[in-house]
Order: sequence, then C-alpha cells, then structure tokens
Amino acid sequence: MILLDPRAHPVIAHRGNRAYAPENTLPALLEAAAVGADAVEFDLRVSADGMLLLMHDPTLDRTTDGMGLVECTTWTDIRRLDAGARFSRDGRHYPWKGRGVRVPSFDELVDALPPNMPMIAELKTPAAAPALLRAIRRHGLEKRILVAGFDPATTRPFLGQDIALGASTPAVRRLLVPALLHRTPQPSWYRALCLPPSHHGVPVPVKALARAVRPYGVVTHVWTINDPRDALRLWRHGVQGIITDDPARILAVRARHTS
Repeated sequence: MILLDPRAHPVIAHRGNRAYAPENTLPALLEAAAVGADAVEFDLRVSADGMLLLMHDPTLDRTTDGMGLVECTTWTDIRRLDAGARFSRDGRHYPWKGRGVRVPSFDELVDALPPNMPMIAELKTPAAAPALLRAIRRHGLEKRILVAGFDPATTRPFLGQDIALGASTPAVRRLLVPALLHRTPQPSWYRALCLPPSHHGVPVPVKALARAVRPYGVVTHVWTINDPRDALRLWRHGVQGIITDDPARILAVRARHTS
C-alpha cells in the first residue's frame, strides 16, 4: 500500500477535496479521487444508535444545518441534515447548499470510492473503534486502510490485528527527546506518524521524527499542507505523505518536481 511505502510521496486528500467541496462528504472524497489523489483521509464518529459515519467535530453545528452532539443524535435525524449548507470559500456564497449533500456512513463511502483506493481513517472517539473494526473485516479493507487516532484508546482494539496503525499523541511524545538526540528508539506497534507542522503554535520537529523512525520502516505523513513550497520542503526532509485540502495543487508540484 502506498501509504506505507517509505519510497513513495503520496498526496492524501484531507477530508476529501476540502478546498472545493464540503469536508467528509461523498462529493469531496470522490472529487479527490477524480483529480488523482493517491489516498483519502477522513474522520469517523458514531451516532446515538451506533452508525459509523464521517464527521470531524463532536457537534453537527459547523458542517451541517443541524445542531447538537453527533453521539446524541440518531442516524435517521443526521441523514435529514444538509451537509453542504455551511460550505463557503469566501464567506458569501454557499454553492453546495440545498444540493442534497448528506453526512455519509462509512459503508456508503467504501461503496462509492474507486476499488483499492487507500484511506486513512481517523477515529475521533473510542466509541467508533469497534464499529470500524467490524466494517474493515466486512469489506476486506485490511490492506488498504491506515487507522489513526490521537487518543490511544481509539486504536487499542486494533492492536494485534493485521491492520496498519498510526501513532497516538502519547506515542509521538515519547519519540521527541530521542529523535532530537539523534537516537532511533524502535517503534512498537505503529506503522506511521501522522503529524502537524506545529502544535498549539509550537513547531513540531518533523524532520527529526521522520529520521528517527525511518530505519524501522515507519512512514511520516504531515497535515494540513496546502502550500506547494511546504510540500517540497517536507519531501526533502524525508517525509512521505502530504495530507492536503487541495490535492490537485500538490499533485501538480509533485509532477514538476519528479519529471
């Protein structure tokens, strides 16, 4: 899988083609596939009645015309909401409002994506983990999915399974000092680091972390990178994946850089 290949430079669509379509919706994810993204990334939560669905925030307020906690709302009620109502590139125009865009379930996403499209599934809550594990088995996704989560409780149910995992926040923290001291502590259970360039305004030593885990075949993906100059710099620093809101833009600079 390209997401785990230390020689690859995948361009990964962050919540789909988020610069041009409502995040974590089928239009955004299918647009990302259409422009040539190597993989897609999305967020998962569960509804009050246990449906595994795509949603970043704990509430419905920012990305739909509804309100309230996702975990306290039934799937039937979530499906009635307009998931394109609040998308705007300029704060004045809402091109996706009223076009029938809905919050998708994970099953719907898998059915809609091109066959064999790699994916990063970020679990936003431990409650979504059992449902995702069952869905991976049901769809046979073991070789095309990377499961990640900041909270170690989100990925704990996957330990010992044949499913690639991203490092949790505590695992990355344990790497920081050895990485800065040019040591290479052997990673235990994860196959990838998914890192931001900064955390609460403090720069993350991405180059040092990528260097520290590289001898063990652990790859590094960085989010959210929308400036092609930043993407090129990160690739020069040994990063593999660029997670971006605008995959076409990053793909174009990668093509020029590698041609």
